[in-house]
Amino acid sequence: MDAIEPFLLSGAVKVTKRKAVDGLRARQTKSPPPEPATLRPPSFRQVQLAKLADTVPAGNRWVHEMKYDGYRILVAVGGEEARAYTRSGLDWSGRFPSILLEARKLKVRSALLDGEAVVMDAKGRSSFQALQNALKGNPASIDFYAFDLLDLDGEDLTRLPLLERKKKLQEILPAKSPILRYSDHIQGQGEQLLSRFCDAGLEGVISKLADSDYVGARDGSWLKIKCIKRQEFVIVGWTPSDKDRAFRSLILGVHDGGKLRFAGKVGTGFDTAEMARLRKTMAPLEQKAATVEAPRAEVRGAHWLRPKLVAEIAYTEMTNEGTLRHPSYLGLREDKKPEAVALERAQRTATLPPPATSTIAISNRGRVIYPESNITKGQLADYYADVAAIMLPWAGSRPISLVRCPQGRAKKCFFQKHDAGSFGEKVHHVGITEKDGHEEPYLYVDDAEGLMTCVQMGTIEFHGWGARIEDVEKADRLVFDLDPDEGLDFEAVRAAAFQFRDILRSLGLTTFPMLTGGKGVHVIAPLTPLAEWPEVKAFASGLAQAVAQTDPSHFTAVLSKAKRKGRIFVDYLRNQRGATAIMPYSARSRPGAPVAAPITWAEMKTIDAPSHFHVGDAGELKKRAASKFLAGWGRADQFLPDL
Repeated sequence: MDAIEPFLLSGAVKVTKRKAVDGLRARQTKSPPPEPATLRPPSFRQVQLAKLADTVPAGNRWVHEMKYDGYRILVAVGGEEARAYTRSGLDWSGRFPSILLEARKLKVRSALLDGEAVVMDAKGRSSFQALQNALKGNPASIDFYAFDLLDLDGEDLTRLPLLERKKKLQEILPAKSPILRYSDHIQGQGEQLLSRFCDAGLEGVISKLADSDYVGARDGSWLKIKCIKRQEFVIVGWTPSDKDRAFRSLILGVHDGGKLRFAGKVGTGFDTAEMARLRKTMAPLEQKAATVEAPRAEVRGAHWLRPKLVAEIAYTEMTNEGTLRHPSYLGLREDKKPEAVALERAQRTATLPPPATSTIAISNRGRVIYPESNITKGQLADYYADVAAIMLPWAGSRPISLVRCPQGRAKKCFFQKHDAGSFGEKVHHVGITEKDGHEEPYLYVDDAEGLMTCVQMGTIEFHGWGARIEDVEKADRLVFDLDPDEGLDFEAVRAAAFQFRDILRSLGLTTFPMLTGGKGVHVIAPLTPLAEWPEVKAFASGLAQAVAQTDPSHFTAVLSKAKRKGRIFVDYLRNQRGATAIMPYSARSRPGAPVAAPITWAEMKTIDAPSHFHVGDAGELKKRAASKFLAGWGRADQFLPDL
């Protein structure tokens, strides 16, 4: 490491060890596993998301909770520390001092609580506007309603049934805390509860399967049913007022079919102070060009904005033209990025699939996709249906690129990252700004229906960005792809993987290996999404070049084939904006139908090849995932005993 560290600290790569540890912070837990007295706060992990539904599901399999009108946060406590993270991983600890002060008093060694930061009125109603006002001047008035417990005293609880997790949660929360509160539920009778909530002016109900585990994805085991319609919209401009007002209305946009389109205007819900604050916030975002196409009469005199601000809007309905009827402004949403603002469409509860299953019909099931092993499209689809539950926490809700081989892997295949309109509504779009400033619709899936739609369309491989749709500018992983030259055996790759593990561990990064199903291995460090792409790429490039310069007989960081002879190419280019890497549990379009699979470092010592697993191993992969890879990038600490 002595030969590598000076290079990392040099001005040439502009990355320091402090940045490596603080700016690119992975799941920071030292090895060996900590003693109980030294447990630190658990790291951020991807939150479970709810699907919008039009009715409350019936039966005692479902429990129902109040839908709060606030900010979703994870509260992590351990030792003398406490942290608060938004749903996208932003550290907002400084905004909730009272909540964290109370959290530090919990009688636990460590815990990770999921819940909502809210401000309640005297009638027990939460208000997003009141919460925003409290964040500006009175944070002590903010309560935290906890509804799930993901980690307790170093033990992962996500595979326990929901009701067991809630029981443990209730046991650790103080009975009379003025700030930390338990979110109660009822089992069954959800329709009556929704009716009472709506009559009382509340937002709605969250319905959850009582025996569901916590997978950190939108898998259909949590549903949201709203009393009134409301969602986030992007502010794309404003119209001037002919009265003594800062503006007349805000012009709204929403991503629909991968494109940012006009969604109407909102001119109510503001007080004078909020209008002044909005004008000040919008001023540096003004531009001449229109951000969306809109009827000229609707946007006469408009001041157009770069689409960077997100507002929460309540409305009665959406017209046939796709604009809002009777909209009312509720506040800015700083916890959600504009790229992730897409039109929500309620599904009929009766047709919602069970978690991690799919109703997508697979045509041409007998078509041979892998001619050398006679594996058919139907068998490939069955594999993906089987592993959807363990694949989605890793591949869901992030921009993806597909390798499609409609006639099989031996015939024409092509790479696809945008949708021309052929995938339907189960495969979603997120608008991402390209280098030249225009926006393109990138594909993403967030449930088994979307995954299987891609398979039905001839997809074999799923490649994903190193960031989620909530904030595509911040990486949640660091990937080093160790790609051996032809002729090198797997022993060379194995040794290289352990070398990278040790280097990254010396910099404070916890890692795990992933078999790619191809020739090499990925060494992956999960990251809390704090650093942006230039910093991530600089770190990865500096490390790869340092290793290659220190050990040039075994490594190269140069893409050229001529430079790879007898060496392992350290591909650091996965760690830049727009780059993708094969997703865990994705099949590969290679002979034998291999699949990519995360493994432990202990398994890395004896595994025989990077193509060890194939599409016939779904049962074994699920069994392994039940104990080792529960929540995607958020569970790096699962690998610590093997380090």
